[in-house]
Amino acid sequence: MKILILHRVPYPRIEYHRGIDHELHDVTYLGKQSAIDTLPPGLRCNSVVRPGSASAYDEALQWLAQFPQRFDRIISMSEYELLDAARLREALNVEGASLEMVNLARNKLDMKAAVQARQLRVPSFMSLDRYLALQGRVPWHGATVLKPHSGASSMDVSIHQQPARTFDEISRKISDLSLCIEDFQVEEYISGPIRHFDGLVQNGRILTMLSSQYVGTCLDYMERGHPLGSWHLETTAQMQVWVSAALEAVQIRNGAFHLEAIMEGDEPVFLEVGNRVGGADVVATYELATGIHMPSLELRIHIEGELDIAHLTKQQPNLGFGWFVFPGHTHPERIYQGLHGADELRENPFVVQWNELQPGALLPGHVTYSAFEAPLAGIVKTADPQQTQAWMQALFSRVSLAENLTSVA
Repeated sequence: MKILILHRVPYPRIEYHRGIDHELHDVTYLGKQSAIDTLPPGLRCNSVVRPGSASAYDEALQWLAQFPQRFDRIISMSEYELLDAARLREALNVEGASLEMVNLARNKLDMKAAVQARQLRVPSFMSLDRYLALQGRVPWHGATVLKPHSGASSMDVSIHQQPARTFDEISRKISDLSLCIEDFQVEEYISGPIRHFDGLVQNGRILTMLSSQYVGTCLDYMERGHPLGSWHLETTAQMQVWVSAALEAVQIRNGAFHLEAIMEGDEPVFLEVGNRVGGADVVATYELATGIHMPSLELRIHIEGELDIAHLTKQQPNLGFGWFVFPGHTHPERIYQGLHGADELRENPFVVQWNELQPGALLPGHVTYSAFEAPLAGIVKTADPQQTQAWMQALFSRVSLAENLTSVA
């Protein structure tokens, strides 16, 4: 089988060789130089460097015009190139999820409308252009969230707490940042703990799933520089039914999923979903808890079509795992100086992994959840989920990045 990978996520985060037999299949990786550089030496494959000045779709077509060939599968494991892969499959008549299906799992306006149509609760929402036409008159009280309808990692998301001022604040932000109105939506802000549900689905049936709850929020991580983490908790039968209904609504029928919901008491309120694995150490903690490596099994689903993992899902997951990550992009300095309050915690018996930059290393200037780019990231395992949550909350209250106010050239 000839397989084209739109390669954007660094190879170690996916470990493609665990899901694709590179001796059996002819695999081509198409990506920017920085992504191609992450391919392991000795891997049997073809690699093609694209310029990166246009979309993966456009540059793939340019390359294929110069070097015509056919592929049996076209796959992307990146949130940002799922649509490119779907467009390529459509243009080249290759098997896989259609552009319409992928768009439903990328566009937050469309996905919430689809979920709402299945009688599942979503925040009240509307497109930004409609909001502006209504002069900010919305059918909800309290805070309003402005966000891109197809974004990720909470980029360009903002919460506006004062209803009387919200319209002026949003209008000013649009003007100051020259935002494209067509790319944004607004929605009702709902307070409550945020959960994420991760797993694999095949032919519309959930094969495996874990529930987790965040400590902190992605928005606070991105905007305020607060640490973020999550811990596994028990999945109830009722919650699995709810997740299955949401996936069916947005037509995620094959591959991995990462779904987020706000909990109002025991009721989930749908936030968004992606047809891909979660970021940070979601994949690593999932494997530790279940023995299942989601990216490799997702690749097998896309390539083989049918996958029997009953032998992997018979045992109950080993709950008590959690992951944490500290951001570096908001730090006032570019150079990592170390940590305050971490000495006792580095050798704590609950710590499974502790990944810390070396003092003097360059801090990332972009938002990243990667354990090898962030100043501090790790995995913890305690005897039960609530203990993991408490341990992580203590970590976040005690540990911070050190500051050295001496300017660095």
